[in-house]
Amino acid sequence: MAKYTSLKTVQKALLNAEVTCLELVQYYLEQIAASLDHNIYIEVYSDEALEKASLLDQKIQTEPENLGRLFGMILSLKDVICHADHKVTGASRILEDYKSPFSATAVERVLVEDAIIIGRVNCDQFAMGSTNENSIYGSVKNLADPGKIPGGSSGGSAVSVQADTCLAALGSDTGGSVRQPASFCGVTGFKPSYGRISRYGLLAYASSFDQIGTLTNSVEDAALLTEIMAGSDDFDSTTSSQTVESWSEISTFSGKAKIAYFKDALNHDGLDKEVREKMQSMIEQLQLAGHELIPVDFDLLDYIIPTYYVLTTAEASANLSRYDGIRFGHRSQAATDLLETYKKSRAEGFGTEVKRRIMLGTFVLSAGYYDAFYGKAQQVRRLIQQKTEEIFNVFDFIMMPASPVPPWDIGAKVDDPVAIYLSDIFTVHANMAGIPAICLPAGNFQNGMPFGIQFAANRFEESKLFSFSKYFQDLKLNC
Repeated sequence: MAKYTSLKTVQKALLNAEVTCLELVQYYLEQIAASLDHNIYIEVYSDEALEKASLLDQKIQTEPENLGRLFGMILSLKDVICHADHKVTGASRILEDYKSPFSATAVERVLVEDAIIIGRVNCDQFAMGSTNENSIYGSVKNLADPGKIPGGSSGGSAVSVQADTCLAALGSDTGGSVRQPASFCGVTGFKPSYGRISRYGLLAYASSFDQIGTLTNSVEDAALLTEIMAGSDDFDSTTSSQTVESWSEISTFSGKAKIAYFKDALNHDGLDKEVREKMQSMIEQLQLAGHELIPVDFDLLDYIIPTYYVLTTAEASANLSRYDGIRFGHRSQAATDLLETYKKSRAEGFGTEVKRRIMLGTFVLSAGYYDAFYGKAQQVRRLIQQKTEEIFNVFDFIMMPASPVPPWDIGAKVDDPVAIYLSDIFTVHANMAGIPAICLPAGNFQNGMPFGIQFAANRFEESKLFSFSKYFQDLKLNC
């Protein structure tokens, strides 16, 4: 079977009887079996997916007028998003064998539109990581080079699309967890504005940063999925009441875009030489295409990572306090009293990186340090938001690489967490500011690994961002 890269082509083939939904699911199941060495899937819903495919084939034959907008969309689900009567573990021992009694709002909305979920995929534990190495299920391997990381924390989601085991994947993005793996795996990764998609049913890491996002082969599929999942939700008070536009009907971008890029980013000491060259090449190509690209000062760039990790670890320490062996999660068999139950259950259940972030978060919230760290970080976050708003008063988009470095070898940085944290420097900005951002494939490095370019728009300007991204994808620029 030929590889499908958009829902539009899948639906056309289904309606023209060129393929059945059952055959499509069988093909993806074969692809999953062929890619077992890449450690993508934690659990495959084979029987369930085949049953739903058969029902959908009957619906295509008997009542095509009642088909949902996502018929033919085969999805994988990151192991931090709840699906009723299915396990969700956050790739952590603390939730091993936990079965969710309800579905995330985002999951409910795609299922209503006839999407089929084929399985749940691997990720960094509780979405804390940039490499997909922090999982009790082991590391996910990049399809382009099994010795390289796929990025994280939605590494399994990215590779599931990269390996053609599904048409699209749902992930989560707290500081770049959709966009960075999209860059490393050569797929399209989109994070909407904060509040666009309900967080109900998403295992919380840092509540003021977390957003459900998409990994797809095309901008059109990202737009349609986001449109269907977006909108206010009574179960999440942070969801926006902003009108959800028809992003799936992407208008052709016309005219000249005014695009900012951070001079501080292009000249940053941590920027890999080849990434810098590709950025400069992309700037030149977009200028030749008639767009205005202008360097801007962003003197807060070096404050983004420390601010992000102070705030997110503080929120994580609070969010993960519920996993104590009593209310939720793994309970130690070695404990002899209540205090030991708390201590041993959490010590056994959480991985090294999660423990590190919980302890850091507890520290910055502790008496005597709260104002110096957490309070100050909130002030810096507001400055970053204000500076970003000022940029968008003049510019349409901000362009940056999704990562300062190419994908590195599995295991190369496990003993240097700070180096891994610093690799998020260009993706964290969008989460700090609450703005939509997308990573688009833009060629390959000399070693053949994928390279992605990132564009961000002002808050709630998804329509403009999707339009330009579709235009960019059609240009087929490579650098």
